Amino acid sequence: MNEERRALITGGAAGIGRAIAMELARSYPVVLLDLNEEGLTETKDLIEKEGGKVHCYKADVSSFEEMTGLASKVEKEEGPITVIVNNAGITRDTLFMRMDAAAWELVLKVNLTGAFNVCKAFLRPMLKARWGRIVNISSVAGQTGNVGQANYAASKAGLIGFSKSLARELGARDITVNCIAPGFIQTPMTDVLSADIKDAYLTQIPLKRFGTPEDVAKIVRFLCSDDASYITGQVIRVDGGMLTA
Repeated sequence: MNEERRALITGGAAGIGRAIAMELARSYPVVLLDLNEEGLTETKDLIEKEGGKVHCYKADVSSFEEMTGLASKVEKEEGPITVIVNNAGITRDTLFMRMDAAAWELVLKVNLTGAFNVCKAFLRPMLKARWGRIVNISSVAGQTGNVGQANYAASKAGLIGFSKSLARELGARDITVNCIAPGFIQTPMTDVLSADIKDAYLTQIPLKRFGTPEDVAKIVRFLCSDDASYITGQVIRVDGGMLTA
């Protein structure tokens, strides 16, 4: 257990966020943020059963003021954050002609502005230490677009541009910034889709299976490790070959 490093994972209550938290907690302490207190407790229990160290905070990443206040609290109570994984995300899917401004603004506020808020609040200790890792969880939808997901695809495409820009700004401080673009991953968010929609996706995947949260978590672990010290500003697809270009 490397006590000198500490990872912050947003959206750690379930799905991909939970898998990432469990994966990273095998190497160093983790701090989890989510609005789902019950899910946070479940993730915490799973990590502690494996001997990991974890602290959880109910928090809204879309609030700049809340993230700023929380950053001071976390550093005082747990220590400086050296790894950030921006995973928190929501969907409000509907065709564009039916999409209202509230659905557009909420998805952008959580998925994209949330990453800005977290990085802005928690980045300073990394700059001081001249070492850090930031991984932003985007989506293949941010590269291809998707019917009924103009808001979601825009937020995930924004994360890619955000990551590439930060990578250029922070590289001189030995802070890497990368994006992961998952394809169809089996999570509570995708479980609600109909069998017809799932079958349609499956035909597009050369590996002929859907991904698991653990498939994504293992790539996050690599990007946060010293083995990935010369990788920054990249978008890594974890999609079973669904996108080939």
